Order: sequence, then structure tokens, then C-alpha cells
Amino acid sequence: MKHFLLLFCTLALLSSASAAGNPTKGAEPLRIAHGEQVSLADYLVPGKTTVFDFTSEFCPPCRAYDPTLLALHQKRADIAVVKVDINRPGVQKIDWQSPVAQQYGMKSIPHFKVYGPDGKLVAEDRAARALVNQWIEALK
Repeated sequence: MKHFLLLFCTLALLSSASAAGNPTKGAEPLRIAHGEQVSLADYLVPGKTTVFDFTSEFCPPCRAYDPTLLALHQKRADIAVVKVDINRPGVQKIDWQSPVAQQYGMKSIPHFKVYGPDGKLVAEDRAARALVNQWIEALK
């Protein structure tokens, strides 16, 4: 029983360590924040262009981007999409007052931040949206 408990605790620790700080690209975009403050640097995927999509399930334009961002994430091996949910649990509208929305000065969404494979910010807001739209269009 002690060995099982030790193994379980070790696996739990390893899985939480890989969720932030050294993320990898999964089959679907990672969803982070849920309204809480977050360090984007903890979710940069090493060697990949990382697109942070600040979003809310209560934002129709954000929801419209969901399928195309999923396709971009799945079809481009060099791009990882990370969805930054600005809504705190239980808030039934776009949560402009959430800690993460305040932290990053969100005034409109969808809002993108694009980081290069080297972890440096390449584009944000309108320039990032234009870049993302260009990549999405190239998939067609």
C-alpha cells in the first residue's frame, strides 16, 4: 500500500509539473487561467510558435474562432494554441473584472498574443490577429 501511495503521489507531482513550466503540445489547445492571474511564460511551448487566445465562452466572436484555432493547432506542427479563459467559474457573462482580464488589460476579445519559438513576443492584438488569420487562411 505504501508503494502504491508513493507511486500515485509521484505521478501526480509529475503531471502537475508538466502542466506549467514545461508544457508540450497536446492534441487540443491547452485551456488555462479560468479567470485567475497567470504567467504566459509558464505555458510557452519550447520550439513552437505559441498563440495565446484570450477568450470567453460568452463571446460570440471568440466561439467563432474555436474551430479554426483548433484546426491551426492540429494541422501546423510548428504552432501551439493556448486558450486563456478570462472567465472565473460561475460568472455568466464576459468577465472583464477577472484577475487575468485585469492583469493583461483586456478591453476587447478575442485578443491574441503570439510568441515565437524562442519565447519572444512577436505580435499582439490587431497585428497578432492578422497573423493568425493569415495562418488560418493558408490552411484552406
